[in-house]
Amino acid sequence: MKILEGLYYAKSHEWLRIEDGEAYIGISDFAQHELGDIVFVDLPSVGDEFDAQDSFGAVESVKAANDVYMPVSGVILEVNEILEESPELINEDAYENWIIKIRIKDKSDIEVLMTALQYEEHIQEEE
Repeated sequence: MKILEGLYYAKSHEWLRIEDGEAYIGISDFAQHELGDIVFVDLPSVGDEFDAQDSFGAVESVKAANDVYMPVSGVILEVNEILEESPELINEDAYENWIIKIRIKDKSDIEVLMTALQYEEHIQEEE
């Protein structure tokens, strides 16, 4: 299981990467591993606005369907449309294959997210 340094993690297993004032969000390698073979990703629309911890979509696998939650409040700038045709890319590399790109509304939301080390400890506690 991979946990990348330099990303922020939510307890609900989403990751957040900040680049040039915008943020990419996806599910962690742990989450994709737990889900199994991903067969569908429900994406929001560009322009949709969500608060931290709101569900913005879902990831469905052969095992189950799970909501995906906003780690921070923000406005959808872009969705990874490739996942509509090839949702299994998340299984191949959960960190390369982001789900949404947002503009963060409240940067203080980041303070409640976990570092890679904290996330690793969180996973160990869950298991």
